[in-house]
Amino acid sequence: MTITIQIQADDDTHHQHVLTTLARESTSIETLGLTLAESKQLLQQTQQALVTHQVTAYLAQHRPCPTCATPRRIKQQTTAPFRTLFGRVAVANPRWYQCACQLHATETKTVRPLAQLLPERVSPELRYLETKWASLMAYGLATRLIHEVLPIDATHNATTVRNHLLHDAQRLEQQLGDDRVMVWDTCQAERDRLPMPDGPLSVGLDGAILRARRGSCGAQTANLFEVIAGKSILAFRRDAPEGMPPTSKCFALVQRYDRKPRRRLFDLLRSQGMQANQQVTFFTDGGDTVRRLPDDLYPQAEHVLDWFHLTMRLTVLQQCARGLPVRPDYPPWDGPSLADSIDRIKHHLWHGNTASALEAVDTLAEWLDGWDDDDDGAITIQPGSVAAATMGRYVHDLSTSIDHNSGSIINYGERYRQGERISTSFVESTVNYVVSKRMVKKQQMQWTPKGAHLLLQVRTQVLNGDWEATCTV
Repeated sequence: MTITIQIQADDDTHHQHVLTTLARESTSIETLGLTLAESKQLLQQTQQALVTHQVTAYLAQHRPCPTCATPRRIKQQTTAPFRTLFGRVAVANPRWYQCACQLHATETKTVRPLAQLLPERVSPELRYLETKWASLMAYGLATRLIHEVLPIDATHNATTVRNHLLHDAQRLEQQLGDDRVMVWDTCQAERDRLPMPDGPLSVGLDGAILRARRGSCGAQTANLFEVIAGKSILAFRRDAPEGMPPTSKCFALVQRYDRKPRRRLFDLLRSQGMQANQQVTFFTDGGDTVRRLPDDLYPQAEHVLDWFHLTMRLTVLQQCARGLPVRPDYPPWDGPSLADSIDRIKHHLWHGNTASALEAVDTLAEWLDGWDDDDDGAITIQPGSVAAATMGRYVHDLSTSIDHNSGSIINYGERYRQGERISTSFVESTVNYVVSKRMVKKQQMQWTPKGAHLLLQVRTQVLNGDWEATCTV
């Protein structure tokens, strides 16, 4: 079986190329059809013939001067590599003298016509595929997968894939608009005239820790840095068919490197159809970095402290309380017991009563000041005991968290009874598949803040299903 291709040009000339000849001595399941090696060879030869013919036709079309149609003289005849999905092709890359009628309009005496046809020496499809796979798996694994299924040349390695991904991510960064404290330029009267918005948006923010490459964070001792990841869920679209599930998009950034975090979050919400009169709720764990990110971003936004992280702090207190020794001969105490104090704090927080919760926390701190876990059997009041001091630190952290996030602590009970969201559990899974699966779990690689941030921009675009449209722009 001889496989040939026939190319018919615009001038009705025909060009025929013999690609390969296949022979089969016997028929079996192993010899039916093309093998992977034969298909890779066939694709590579077809690509070579097609690209060569197209470039030759392009050069012949642009050889005449665009003004006087005089053929431009050749100064240098060289070739240039062009990387494609089906192998590297050496294409003609001549240099021509400028026509005499064009010398007054240009500063250069020569021109390379291939620079206009191929501003980059890598095909967009190859860039899209390698960056997509590299965002989902390690650079080395992505490179081996490409070599396994495609006729890529041997010089195409993991460093090449990484450089292409970082270059494309850097291009996205340059296209991002300016970061402003308040991105909406509308007044309340203009917002009132807007059409009915889609369903409410729930935006969850959380942090993850990555290992830093030595010296990449400005100090030899800094070996960790934080990544902020988030997920935005749109409850419903008014023009969508009934019964459609909520749509969601994720994002991530390294705040130490990112200079436009608010703009990045704003563009994500706008891509989901957010309007200035739409209901938006931000859920955070109360940390300083994630709490400041949505500040002043949206005029109608509601900020909610995640109930899950509040209950985690209370759970730690309950576990500490179980570790304290119980003495029947402990001096009488007029206030509530330790377990009752923790339950009272939880009750007040569940109903959004921060003032009463802080009072209960202060009562718990006073109770701990009189605790003694000395093993000598004596009844003493020793505020500096080990177990009480440990629990006291957790109580202090809880008090600080409630005080700093008092404006974000709502009536969780009422919101829960209405079927509304009260926790960032959906963000915990987002951190797992956006950050951990690629950069933490089973990956011992160390990262620079810049490299991690740029990789996350491509990865979130891929996970959101937007990378194909973004990469080809």
